[in-house]
Parts: sequence; structure tokens; C-alpha cells
Amino acid sequence: MIFFGANWRARLLSACALILWALPGLVQVSTLSSGERELKTAFLYNFILFTEWPAETGKTLTLCVLEPDPLGHALNALQGKAVGTRQLAVQIRSADSLNACDAVFMAASAAGALTQVLEYLRGKPVLTIADRPDAARQGAVLNMAITANRISFEANLRTAREAHLQISSKLLRLASGIIQ
Repeated sequence: MIFFGANWRARLLSACALILWALPGLVQVSTLSSGERELKTAFLYNFILFTEWPAETGKTLTLCVLEPDPLGHALNALQGKAVGTRQLAVQIRSADSLNACDAVFMAASAAGALTQVLEYLRGKPVLTIADRPDAARQGAVLNMAITANRISFEANLRTAREAHLQISSKLLRLASGIIQ
């Protein structure tokens, strides 16, 4: 027991508690099929492709995916992809490090941070994309949903205007709901 030091039990209990706390997020990640991950990743790309940012936005659009990342390796396909004259960079971030993000994706596994993130990004030129019930009504610009085994999405144009973002009418025609 001397090998572990005086507080080895406390450290062991803390480590176990941390693993149990993280387990629901890990389970969420593993429940998505690879086809669903790829489809949601394609939706993310199209959401970004059909959004117009203010002219002063740089040559790189940074898509920040809030931890825990449910899309895994499917996101690698987006790295460096063209978005008009810009290129896409994908980064996994925590809720407290969203500076320099042009788009933020919050999966259902990051639902606890939704209110905090939306409040922090309010009025900034950031496309907020969620994947949980009622997120568009709470202020996300776009929100994915699965209904009848199909991915659909809602758009919150009020939030988009506040963020100085223009969502293409081509994209809006496909929305299942629009909040004015």
C-alpha cells in the first residue's frame, strides 16, 4: 500500500467517478451507426455551404464540434473541403473554448451545454447547429432531427439575422420548420 501513497483510495474513487460520469457520453457516441454519422456530417457540410458569413470572415471557416464528438472519423472528410472561396477546418472543442469558431455543432451528447453556448455566441457571426429536440426554439440557427427514420432540420431565421448570417433559400426550402 505504501507504493500508492496515502491517498490512493481517494484517487481511485475519483478516477472511477470520472469514468462513470463520462460513460453516458461514450455510450451516445457508440449508438450512432456509421451511416448516420456520415449523413449528419454531410448535413453539416451542406449547412455551412449554404450559409453566407459577413465579408470580414477570413479565408478559413472553422467548424467547432462540441465535446464529446459523436461523429468521430466521419468529420475527417470535411477537413480542408472547399466552401466557396474558403476552406473548412474542423476542430473538437469544449464549451469554454469557442473563440474563433465560425460554426459550432452541438450533438445531443453535449445537450447540457446548449444554453450556455447559445448565450455566449448570441449576436456573433457563428452558425450554431444542434442535434436535439427544441434547440431551434432555444436559439440554435439550425437544428437536426430524426423523424420517421429520416434526418430533417429546422431553421431559426431570427437567430441567423442576429448573427449576421444569410441562410440560402435553397436550403430553407428543405427545412421542416422555420422560425421567423
